[in-house]
Amino acid sequence: MTPAPAGTIVVVEDDQNIADLVELYLRQEGFRVVQANDGQKGLDAVRDQCPRLVVLDVGLPGAIDGLEGCRRLRGRADVPVLVVTARDGEVDRVLGLELGADDYVTKPFSPRELVARVKAILRRSEGALRDRPEVLIVGGVAIDTGRREARVDGEVVPLAAREFDLLRFLAENSGLALSRQQILDGAWGPDWYGDERTVDVHVRQLRKKLGEALPLTTVWGVGYRLG
Repeated sequence: MTPAPAGTIVVVEDDQNIADLVELYLRQEGFRVVQANDGQKGLDAVRDQCPRLVVLDVGLPGAIDGLEGCRRLRGRADVPVLVVTARDGEVDRVLGLELGADDYVTKPFSPRELVARVKAILRRSEGALRDRPEVLIVGGVAIDTGRREARVDGEVVPLAAREFDLLRFLAENSGLALSRQQILDGAWGPDWYGDERTVDVHVRQLRKKLGEALPLTTVWGVGYRLG
């Protein structure tokens, strides 16, 4: 079988019509798509297929819904995750981001928008592997941009792809007070659009995972400063 030129994406969605529509648009962009209609099958597909990205519906049936699936994925792999939620509610979005999702779309969504977000996530997460591989040291955190790893006391701290992008951008601009919009543009990319509070969610996750080793301070009325 000839590999798909753009690689494999696992789509975990229990609504067959939506899954088929997403697959159609992703295949048009050169991706190979593997579908799963519940959380356990989705986790199995990620394990077996080693995809470049996972599209994960929040409202899955069974014991492993999308949020639980996202949590388990973050514990197993560094694959980027795009969460799909049926409600335009902050709770779903924030929970998904806190559990390690890299972005989200809300149903009903445009398939073209979903594909654009998939491509943007892949550019950010994989493009960094080719750009200026080095190790940045800020406080007690070593940030290996080539391996996309953060280490504290020599131990790797697992980060979601978006969390690493944020940490790297802050480290590359160490000492500067950055607004949330500057952080979005630099870490998320100018093609991303959404609520600036997304930054706060990911900052909270970095503080939780890296603890006192991360000298990240809030600059009231502006945003954040690292170092």
